[in-house]
Amino acid sequence: MLSQNDNRFMTQALALAQQAIGLSSPNPRVGCVLTLDGKVVGQGFTQAVGQAHAEVMAIADARAQQADLAGCTVYVTLEPCVHFGRTPPCVDALIAIAPLRVVVACLDANPKVAGQGVAALRAAGLMVDVLPDQAVLAQQAFDLNIGFMQRMAHQRVYTRLKWAASIDGKSALNDGRSQWITGSAARQDGQLFRARADVIVTGIGTVLHDNPQLNVRVKQLTRPLIKCVIDTFARVPTGAALWQDGAPVWLVCGQLDAAHAAFAAQQSRLVALSAQHPQLVVLTVPLKHERVDLAALWTYFAAQELNEVHVEAGGTLNASLLAQGLVDELLMYVAPRLMGAGLSAAGFLPEAVLDDLSAPAQWRWQSLALVGEDARLRAQKIRGALA
Repeated sequence: MLSQNDNRFMTQALALAQQAIGLSSPNPRVGCVLTLDGKVVGQGFTQAVGQAHAEVMAIADARAQQADLAGCTVYVTLEPCVHFGRTPPCVDALIAIAPLRVVVACLDANPKVAGQGVAALRAAGLMVDVLPDQAVLAQQAFDLNIGFMQRMAHQRVYTRLKWAASIDGKSALNDGRSQWITGSAARQDGQLFRARADVIVTGIGTVLHDNPQLNVRVKQLTRPLIKCVIDTFARVPTGAALWQDGAPVWLVCGQLDAAHAAFAAQQSRLVALSAQHPQLVVLTVPLKHERVDLAALWTYFAAQELNEVHVEAGGTLNASLLAQGLVDELLMYVAPRLMGAGLSAAGFLPEAVLDDLSAPAQWRWQSLALVGEDARLRAQKIRGALA
């Protein structure tokens, strides 16, 4: 069992790990605290890819304060790496300072680590405590890196689908307008989840109806959030708000052959967009029933070492992603209002129906909370061990 001090210092390490959001990806978000005689003597969190990991940052911080680290206790939110990647193994750095004890919140799912970091520390004679999986702090450490964990274990990005809806399940008026269903507190809270992602995905319908900026306005990100618009025929306006901050924009277009009726117009619009917006990256994806093949796009995301994908789209795209099993988490903000006639948050086709209410639930609740006057509900897809 952890002592009161153990809980306090690991909680502090988790707070440090939060500071790696928008910085460390594709590496995990890790925090580290070094203590001696019950006092913090060094702390740090993972830096940008190719730079120092949390343990190395904490050691450097302690040395800058001329602390003697022999016999210290190390609190780290993720198992120290044991392999050479872009930086040397963190286990070597820890062994070199001769700590009395190392406390690890959770093991790393990376096959190159996966328990080997803890084993290497123990082989060097260090006392290592790993929190049990069911411990609250272990679960928090895992959740902070859920995208990295899934990518390492199953080569899949973790996809969080966010929507705001009325209490009767409507996410927009009949004409497509959706600003604003929920209050400012819920919108600010949703921005924090955007900040976790490597890419934010929307559809061309949302761009045309709402003209969103698709940026993060509550946190300064070292790595700009990639904006991805699924736009089969390249209809995004050259003056859309999403271009304004210069962040990368991935425009996902359908792969049309020259005989396709929309080919010439699509190519003409792409030329105009490329001429005005140097941050544009055009991704050409095969069509499936005259729509972009979403499974192929999600495979591409995984190949790009993306950990978390955040989706804010309309009912058509939401329903397609859900129907194809590409969503891992639903992030739902529900306003205490009735809209009556309107557009559903997920506009399933008539044939997409559940025909057996006795079948096991496909989702489990993660958390429920009040955010201002609205409710935030998080549900996770049941896939076994994040399969």
